[in-house]
Amino acid sequence: MLDYIIVGSGLAGIAFAEVLSQHQKSYMVFENHSQNSSVVAGGLYNPVILKRFSQVWNANHQLILADDFYKRIEKKLAVSVDFKLPIYRKFFSVEEQNNWFAASDKPNLSPFLSTTIIQKQFVSIEAPFGYGEVLHTGYVDTNTLIEKYHSYLKNQGSFIEEEFKHSQLQVSEDYVVYENLKAKHIVFAEGFGMHANPFFRHLPLDGTKGELFIIKAPDLDLDVIVNTSIFILPLGNHLFKVGATYNWDDKTPTPTEEGKQELICRIKELLMCEFEIVEHLAGVRPTVKDRRPLLGTHSKYNNIHILNGLGTRGVMLAPAMALDLYNYIENNKPLDKGVDIKRYAIS
Repeated sequence: MLDYIIVGSGLAGIAFAEVLSQHQKSYMVFENHSQNSSVVAGGLYNPVILKRFSQVWNANHQLILADDFYKRIEKKLAVSVDFKLPIYRKFFSVEEQNNWFAASDKPNLSPFLSTTIIQKQFVSIEAPFGYGEVLHTGYVDTNTLIEKYHSYLKNQGSFIEEEFKHSQLQVSEDYVVYENLKAKHIVFAEGFGMHANPFFRHLPLDGTKGELFIIKAPDLDLDVIVNTSIFILPLGNHLFKVGATYNWDDKTPTPTEEGKQELICRIKELLMCEFEIVEHLAGVRPTVKDRRPLLGTHSKYNNIHILNGLGTRGVMLAPAMALDLYNYIENNKPLDKGVDIKRYAIS
């Protein structure tokens, strides 16, 4: 009998599988292709919400665990996925500079916001008011991470690439059975695909569609991530990842003409050079209205669990949330009330 079945092999599912590996637990992972938000994610990690100049919830703890997690993954898979790069927030006015300095004085933000205005001028970007530098930032190549981790799981015989049929799950008091698999626990990490899950579809997972580009811009000289109304991230060989849009109505993972035109417009506002769209990607982020993940155990079945709702910050959240869920299941360590699905208990 397995210790766990994991349904979903994006960032959440991989993070939970890695925690299980650390604790010598056996598992099987299903890739059910419910959504592709992890594959097309921007991959940025940033401890500051730059729109509001506020700290990301529990940022320090998440960054420590994420750094350890990605170092371990890189060593295990012999691949580079975590790239430390500063994020430069472009200023559009003296007022924005002043707001930045006011924010950097706050004790919870001072470790993350440099108090030196960066006056460096990048070819093809005009920034007369300079930039503010966010510290402890970078990006994870989620595409490579997922591709390589899937290969690792396949080599271990721990990966099933087929749709998970919820109706075929048999639940007993001490175990679950799915086809020829028997396990003590099952964890659903399906992202927006949760809406097809009869055990958890009552939870308020909104889903926010995001679209982004890979562009080629030979005349753009950039070695940091620039953030304005979009982000632009250097990938090497004159390639850049640019995003992202936010659409709360369209729940399909298909690129749209509307998203394309929005991104083109914003790129032209930022760049003073020609660019070519190499790839147009889209996915539905598993977002929740209160901006907190969805962790916990089914109210009726004590061996059915969920790890979801990582939203736009999956690369930072996944390692911490996976560990929290593991400790909750295995060690009875209470979950933070802000992430526990009991906050949405049906009365």
